[in-house]
Amino acid sequence: MSTSQPTTGPQSRAGEHATSRQTTEGTVYTVTGGDWDEVVQSVVKSDDERVIVNMGPQHPSTHGVLRLILEIEGETVTEARCGIGYLHTGIEKNLEFRNWTQGTTFVTRMDYLTPFFNEAAYCLAVEKLLGITDDVPDRATVLRVLLMELNRLSSHLVAIATGGMELGSTTIMIYGFRDREIVLDVFEMITGLRMNHAFIRPGGLAQDLPPGAVDSIREAVKKLRKNLPEYDKLASGNPIFKARMRDVGHLDLTGCMALGATGPVLRSAGLPHDLRKAQPYCGYDTYDFDVPTADTCDSYGRFLIRVEEMHQSLRIVEQCLERLEPGPVMVADKKIAWPAQLAMGPDGLGNSLDHIRNIMGTSMEALIHHFKLVTEGFRVPAGQAYTAVESPKGELGVHVVSDGGTRPYRVHFRDPSFTNLQAMAAMCEGGQVADVIVAVASIDPVMGGVDR
Repeated sequence: MSTSQPTTGPQSRAGEHATSRQTTEGTVYTVTGGDWDEVVQSVVKSDDERVIVNMGPQHPSTHGVLRLILEIEGETVTEARCGIGYLHTGIEKNLEFRNWTQGTTFVTRMDYLTPFFNEAAYCLAVEKLLGITDDVPDRATVLRVLLMELNRLSSHLVAIATGGMELGSTTIMIYGFRDREIVLDVFEMITGLRMNHAFIRPGGLAQDLPPGAVDSIREAVKKLRKNLPEYDKLASGNPIFKARMRDVGHLDLTGCMALGATGPVLRSAGLPHDLRKAQPYCGYDTYDFDVPTADTCDSYGRFLIRVEEMHQSLRIVEQCLERLEPGPVMVADKKIAWPAQLAMGPDGLGNSLDHIRNIMGTSMEALIHHFKLVTEGFRVPAGQAYTAVESPKGELGVHVVSDGGTRPYRVHFRDPSFTNLQAMAAMCEGGQVADVIVAVASIDPVMGGVDR
């Protein structure tokens, strides 16, 4: 390699590595030699192709506000890191400034695709501290299981729909959101809201099923049973879909154990670990269902597991409907049971006027308890408790600490999306840039839970 530079003066000034020629602008010296050759060689040896790429947090495939910092060489990812914290909801800190029941309105918003799991885990921990776990009515427990399994369906449908969209399969996206609407219609009928329900409360539920709910749920189950096989036809046996997902996002059992991965990520490595079986809660040990696994350790296996888990959830929902017996949905202790008696008034659901007239006209003590329960909340004995549930994404745990007051001293969640994201680097490094999207989609993180 050489360089040309116009100059003046005698040829001796250019040194032994220069040759000269005359031009209309004067003498031009062409300089070569060891020094410049060394520079050229160092440039050749240097990693000029290695660049840093920011994928997100605005990228449509980063599941919300997840920032992926990729170091790439050509199309190969040499290093991958997650940048989190862009949602910064501060939910755990907010819980310290609200009473125990109000806490459900915050936790339901963490992983906004799995609100009932957030509420159930939190309430199970509060009930453990209160010592009322066995006092929760059977009907309330069965309804909790029913709502959680329907929620597992809706969450997996979003995972499959968005994952398909990111692969370019828009038909799967349309089908997934179509079927999710069936579940959300059921939620709206039962709780009045499609998401962020705050329906599971310490001691039971906010209210019972509305009239006609059981028939509507049966109809929804029937529709979903009819529609679910379409995902197998569209994707499971599709050679293009399989080729795009197989051997992508690989993480074996050793990696899962080292990184704390749970849920479909762990079960795709062949370990049938499911808290509903391993550490039963809400009577899950009395339900008949299977824990699907795969031995592929890749994104395709996680997809197959989610499809099969939806079938198992429908089995559990049908068993819940058979078990529903008339009865209360909140503990009998009026010093804990909140909300109190509700009724449908002209302005919507609210306190039962008959109940208010009764306590105001007949019992001063009942009125005082009602007033303190609403304004101050109940007291929880000092102590700490940890409970965990099997959310659609893995182990969702909550550590609750009480100092004996009407508000939590500390609430900390182990969100599976947060923990599973640790596996992103192991899944992506050494692979292609395009495969990063597939790997992240197979983890199915929701940043509402990560940045809680």
